[in-house]
Amino acid sequence: MGSSGSALKVCTDHRGGINWLSLSPDGQHLLTGSEDGTARLWSTADSQCHGHFQGHESYITFCHLENEVAFTCSADHTIRKWDVMTGQCLAIYRGHTSIVNRILVAKDYLFSCSYDRTARCWSVDKEKQIQEFRGHRNCVLTLAHYSPRDVLDESEEEQEKLSRDFLVTGSTDCTVKLVNRYLYSGSADKTVKCWLADTGEQVQTYKTHKHSVSTLKYHAGILFTGSGDACARAFNSKTGVLQRIFRGHKFIINCIQIHNELLYTASHDGTLRIWDVQGICKRNKHRLKKERSVLGKSSQKGSLSRLFNNRVGCTVEQENGELEAVELM
Repeated sequence: MGSSGSALKVCTDHRGGINWLSLSPDGQHLLTGSEDGTARLWSTADSQCHGHFQGHESYITFCHLENEVAFTCSADHTIRKWDVMTGQCLAIYRGHTSIVNRILVAKDYLFSCSYDRTARCWSVDKEKQIQEFRGHRNCVLTLAHYSPRDVLDESEEEQEKLSRDFLVTGSTDCTVKLVNRYLYSGSADKTVKCWLADTGEQVQTYKTHKHSVSTLKYHAGILFTGSGDACARAFNSKTGVLQRIFRGHKFIINCIQIHNELLYTASHDGTLRIWDVQGICKRNKHRLKKERSVLGKSSQKGSLSRLFNNRVGCTVEQENGELEAVELM
């Protein structure tokens, strides 16, 4: 059944549920976006709140943290850019006519998607909308950005011919993550399934969740999950065996991050909880080293796993398969 873990620290500064948690590229900070309409910056060194971003007129749905700037999107139909050091709002991106669900930063562009059934591309610096993508019959809930060289095993010469990037949009509540050649999907059926990405074969099912699986994270041979049953879980990704249950949250866990063998869980109960996962990571280290050695011999440049480097899950709609790949101009 797996042993239970207790949190090292519980951060309760937010006055509403936490909808998303983002880790900076340098690993020094975490950003939380909340139902209280604010975002907070946390230090991974001391787990203290070092920044408070205020300005949105409704709750924050998603946040993205760079080393020097942060981005948040909200039910107030806007996206905001913030200075991490001062907390000052640097830019406001207006144009969506409903709740903005997700944002994605790639190169000098900002992508967003919304309940208004559109995805949009913005110039980060000029605060100007460059392109609008229509076609979905329902709200757009997720985004992924990639170039042909991210997914095609082609020569350098042929990759240069395929110069255009693509934006993938999806409409669903199902989470999908790619690790090497394995695809992990979390579902409302209370399970996570592991698939071979190249053949579509199902190779493992992770059970014991008592509600829908809301978020996934793979780290050091362990699959971490968050669920609507208010628990986080750690599974041996190879065997599917449950290794630990993390109890303490009161509502659904919306997002999880891993840094320095600490597990961060953000919940709709308004708390950020920090857990020590050093023990279970250490037990899986030897197996992971062997797996990487085998995979390293067969891996090639331009593998599909690079599609998810921004930690944005690509999703498809279960009912009508609504998924679009849009060629960027």
